[in-house]
Amino acid sequence: PAFRRFQREFLLGYLPALAADWLQGPLLFQLLQSRGFLQSQIAALYSCGFASNVAFGLVSGILVDRLGRKKSCVLFSGLCSASCLLQLSRDFLALVASRVLAGLGSSLLFSAFESWYIHEHLEHHDFPAEWIPDTFSRLALWNGGLAVAAGLVAELVAEGLALGPVAPFLVAVPFLALSGIFAGKNWDENYGKSRPCGKACGEGLRGLMSDPRALLLGLVQALVESILLIFAFLWTPVLQPHGIPLGIAFSGFTAASAAGSALFRRGVTGRLRLQPL
Repeated sequence: PAFRRFQREFLLGYLPALAADWLQGPLLFQLLQSRGFLQSQIAALYSCGFASNVAFGLVSGILVDRLGRKKSCVLFSGLCSASCLLQLSRDFLALVASRVLAGLGSSLLFSAFESWYIHEHLEHHDFPAEWIPDTFSRLALWNGGLAVAAGLVAELVAEGLALGPVAPFLVAVPFLALSGIFAGKNWDENYGKSRPCGKACGEGLRGLMSDPRALLLGLVQALVESILLIFAFLWTPVLQPHGIPLGIAFSGFTAASAAGSALFRRGVTGRLRLQPL
């Protein structure tokens, strides 16, 4: 029972953050296009967000450990709320700032929350390490459902609120506030080991270069992520001329992704016992 309460507290703080993140995906290209920007300018805005995520991702783990994981989760909520509100502007530089903040927020989203949970699970509550996969399995299931729902909600609010494609970004703000407030009030603070940034990056680079398999895995992952980011930019201009509802299409993509993940888990852990190459 104590573990289930702790698990529930983590999910109640993390799931609204994930919901807000998914809501910002379906209609971003359409929103920027409605502001009158050319496709090349939209590509530049996308690139600002991706570059911000990459640059900050190199040091986000170290900064999260120093600042405090709970504070970093609350900071994520503030950064992404500012990013969503800046989408109301038609100024190109304001939208650049919005994408940069979104990139910073994404780095925190996928480092601070899970780091906080693992530390609390092992160090504070002293639960068995074997129970961690149960939490992340539930998280993956909920995250898939949220991704599918986000596309449907984005389509509904864009049409129903008469605000157009900016509506999902405004709807995301209350979810971000809920996540930040819940984490700030109910979670304990924890910190990681304080290490110089240069030393930590150097250790990581040496570890990467010393094992060819790790280097190869990193290169393959980088190529896969590159394909996904190109797809994230191109799918809207490809489908939009055919009149396909973008939110519905987004839900279809995420549903297919969730189904693929479920089939993979079943293939690896089920009777087939497939082994990934």
